[in-house]
Amino acid sequence: MITSLRRVFCIATLACLVLFTSNAFAQEGYFVTYSHQMEEPGNLELGVKSVTASPKGGNAFFANAMEFEYGMKTWWTSELYLDSQSTSNESSLFTGFRWENRFRPLLREHWINPVLYMEFENINGADKSLLEVVGHDTREEFLERNDRHEKKREAELKLILSSNVKGWNISENMIAEKNFANEPWEFGYALGVSRPLALIASAKRCVLCRENLSAGAEIYGGLGDRYSFGLHDTSHYLAPVVEWRVPGGTTFKFSPGFGLNDNSEGFLFRFGVSYEIDQIASRLRGH
Repeated sequence: MITSLRRVFCIATLACLVLFTSNAFAQEGYFVTYSHQMEEPGNLELGVKSVTASPKGGNAFFANAMEFEYGMKTWWTSELYLDSQSTSNESSLFTGFRWENRFRPLLREHWINPVLYMEFENINGADKSLLEVVGHDTREEFLERNDRHEKKREAELKLILSSNVKGWNISENMIAEKNFANEPWEFGYALGVSRPLALIASAKRCVLCRENLSAGAEIYGGLGDRYSFGLHDTSHYLAPVVEWRVPGGTTFKFSPGFGLNDNSEGFLFRFGVSYEIDQIASRLRGH
């Protein structure tokens, strides 16, 4: 089943990549952490974020979130995620959608650049996309069998603080999530740092130039809920991230993640690919 879902993922990705050509690239170098970079107005970014793991005592899974990100305004970016997953010896299924909006109140570059994030999630209990870790999320959830009947309608808020310093991006995210089924607010965090391997572009066009590669790391985890805020019974991960921007508009990202305590899954591997289309409305009109 995992093999069949991977084939679907590859076919969908290739279809997105061959439709258009562009010189733009993905908006950030992380998987969980958000920076203050926004989508250019009128641009559409197509992408997939995937994660796979083999939990000890459970079944291996492969999950992905297909993303459609559009620049509404200079200060407003909107994004739709479609989640799915496949678990060995269980099932492959669509697990729901997420609608995300980010608002940047200060458009000029500052020492610290704030962004306000709001998201609505309509997913089921089988979702394993791991786009964030909050509350008391632990590895035990990976051991449960797929349950599409458990519905999760949630609101998620983030305060994103991000700075660019001498080529480095430093981003901090504070997360609050509320399940509408009379559940308490849950909290989490994500911190990331990244930097291109070279800040000055070479004179010649090339695929593996240092300026096309970025390296960094992120750390993320849960902070309990309103009744038990803190680190008790929470999971945390440290993940190096490598980003490769290929001339022509495609960006690849890779990230091995390592659990930092007994509540965390020992190893996660993330892979992402994205492609940005300049001024999609003008292209569709033929201008």
